[in-house]
Amino acid sequence: MPVYVWKGRNKYGQIVAGERVASSIEEATKLLTKEQILVIKIEKKSAFKIPRLIPKKVSSQELAVFTRQLSVMFSAGLPLVQALEILGTQQQNKLFREIILSVKNDVEAGSSLANAFSKHPNVFDKLYCNMIASGEASGNLDQILQRLALYIEKATKIRGQIKSAMAYPSVVLSVAVIIVIIIMWKVVPTFANLFMEMGISLPLPTQITIAVSRFIGSYFYLLIGGFIGFGAILRAYYQTYSGRRVIDRILLKLYVIGDLIRKTAVARFSRTFATLLTSGVPMLDSLEITSKTAGNAIVEDAVMEARKLVSEGKSLVESLSVSKVFPPMVLQMIGAGEQTGALDQMLNKIAEFYEDEVDRAVHTLVSLLEPIMIAFLGVIVGGIVMSIYLPIFTLISKF
Repeated sequence: MPVYVWKGRNKYGQIVAGERVASSIEEATKLLTKEQILVIKIEKKSAFKIPRLIPKKVSSQELAVFTRQLSVMFSAGLPLVQALEILGTQQQNKLFREIILSVKNDVEAGSSLANAFSKHPNVFDKLYCNMIASGEASGNLDQILQRLALYIEKATKIRGQIKSAMAYPSVVLSVAVIIVIIIMWKVVPTFANLFMEMGISLPLPTQITIAVSRFIGSYFYLLIGGFIGFGAILRAYYQTYSGRRVIDRILLKLYVIGDLIRKTAVARFSRTFATLLTSGVPMLDSLEITSKTAGNAIVEDAVMEARKLVSEGKSLVESLSVSKVFPPMVLQMIGAGEQTGALDQMLNKIAEFYEDEVDRAVHTLVSLLEPIMIAFLGVIVGGIVMSIYLPIFTLISKF
């Protein structure tokens, strides 16, 4: 059946737009009229469309704001369908607007909210849908939405901290590489020609610098292609099952960076696990969902192994301690939470502690990388400059 693109005004007087599958324009108009939408413009969707080079997606911040707003509206007694329609029509992100209105149509047709969300896994993941299903079953959907919004905001904050930590060294390293390439490609050959014309005997450092400069000048595009190819191969290798585990294991063993990755994984594990348990999701399901949010394959395997042992009757703390991935303090607190029946509260305390630890680790990493990167840039550029001026100093000393 053909797809029709429409634009109209809803019962609140707001301009809305979307797509509708129907056998004809008349049928599509009737369907929209039943939904109390006054059609302004409707036409058949073209079969040919220029694809986007960068497809739009829904950011974590947009999802957090939507969840918080839905929680407030639902708590205020606003019908779910009406709340979804209001939130959908006010969305600036066209993709997210279409998804929310699609969810609204499914709910209006009799689907549960969790099932409607599950049709859009790229936006509403398994954790989100499971918590919504638990909230619908228990009648605490407003509280579940609040917990979800808080969880997404915390997770977004941690990701932002990691990105900010890596931004500075990435920029400095990129600038260093560009400066070195420009010097070696354009500046050094000028001096090399000058030395050749003057017949100066070149010291070893200068000979090495000129040889590297000539190599870069002759094989510049090959080097660029090599770097791009290496990055593509490394990325493809990381996408494989064994490759991801090899690289993630190496990352965990790196000085400072490994500690930051471990703390981030523990914070995510604790926050996600606590949120799911508090929302009434069964422990085995919670462990399976939590493993996917750790951000590291080694931690993911450890949680899945623990899930297997828990299903066989072992305690959670005993199951988690087998892998040696989680710090002793975390295991002791989880054990205390199991014994007292306050596991979710203990996990929240662990999450809060390690989120603060991540913040401190980020500052430590930045403070360490800043002088290291500056020293690295100084040594490389200074070494090149000194190797260029050595023959000149030798020439001057003869007069």
